[in-house]
Amino acid sequence: MEAAAQARRTADAVARRSYGKLIAFLAAAMRDVAAAEDALSEAFASALADWPRNGCPANPEAWLLTVARRKGIDGIRRRRSGEAVAAQLQLLAEIDDNATAIADDEAIPDQRLALLFACAHPAIDAGIRAPLMLQAVLGLDAKTIASAFLASPEAMGKRLGRAKQKIREAGIPFAIPARDELAGRLDGVLDAIYAAYAEGWSDPGGTDLVRRDLTAEALFLADLVARLLPQEPEALGLLACLLHAQARCGARRNAAGDYVPLAEQDVALWDNAMIDEAEALLLRASTLGRIGRHQLEAALQSAHVERRRSGRTDWTPEVQIYDALLALSGSPVVALNRALAIAELQGPPAALDILETLAADGRLLQYQPYWAARAALLARTHAYPEARDAFDMAIGLASDPAVRRFLQERQAALPR
Repeated sequence: MEAAAQARRTADAVARRSYGKLIAFLAAAMRDVAAAEDALSEAFASALADWPRNGCPANPEAWLLTVARRKGIDGIRRRRSGEAVAAQLQLLAEIDDNATAIADDEAIPDQRLALLFACAHPAIDAGIRAPLMLQAVLGLDAKTIASAFLASPEAMGKRLGRAKQKIREAGIPFAIPARDELAGRLDGVLDAIYAAYAEGWSDPGGTDLVRRDLTAEALFLADLVARLLPQEPEALGLLACLLHAQARCGARRNAAGDYVPLAEQDVALWDNAMIDEAEALLLRASTLGRIGRHQLEAALQSAHVERRRSGRTDWTPEVQIYDALLALSGSPVVALNRALAIAELQGPPAALDILETLAADGRLLQYQPYWAARAALLARTHAYPEARDAFDMAIGLASDPAVRRFLQERQAALPR
């Protein structure tokens, strides 16, 4: 029993650490994301059956790649025939068994960035590129991705399946495109990295196996893209935004594990070196003369840091940045956050008027921060019964236990 448990722990650890790397490597050889996912899934199942009997291999990642390659060859032979399949089989056969047996990370080249740009190919519908990257590169399931993009799991699953089929049928190459084509695909790649970080950010305690390593993966990919494209201000802006957010990670929970909102965080717990790095990136991006969403998001983070450090109470800079970001993105989430900034500048009634308008967008009605914001604003206007109802909705939609406790405490503190 202990051997089986250890095997499962090892397989889980390799999955968290190496899923994206293995999928990218296999998909590049197979020219088929879905087939690569199936092969790797079968390899993990083999690991759970084999490792308890024979012990974990010295290099679990290489073992899984070798088994997945063989599973992939078997799957291709079962499903297809013809010259194209023969070429695929040859590519898979050329993955050197000896190379994959080396206990060295360099034995398996990291092709995640190439897979990201394949998913951002113009032949793929723009609206599904970022979700596809989250599933193909980071292993998120359709339900988790649907939540991040305010969509139903069923619809998201179908769209992801069609996108993978498109990659296979169109023969989209798994390679980093030439420099003159790279920038055109950049928005989709950056959106996926941002969404991945946001999912990981929602589980700061590391209690969710799916989300546990997402922040580290997203930061790695953001840094990789920024180094690949140092003259692209949006790549620099995204990395700056993520570093600003990550710098506050240690202050988001107190010693008891309770949620601490930004306005109440101990700024002494922030990572100043990370903030300085983010500021330098944002400054460099500003010299390149092309403003975009991720630079504005980073500028917002910077403004929040400056306001907390200086004690500034005027929210005019934040509202101005939100105005620009909303004009650029049209996002209902940006509109919600802008309303909260306006509440600090013009008062809660003005913000509640905005929220009433936003309620027409049905996607927000299942979005926990919408109800938390509504509850807080109603409480500030002394509309306590309505605030309690909004808190009920927010509590019911909260997936993070610490956030749920925070909301329950705020609800309980409302006057009767």
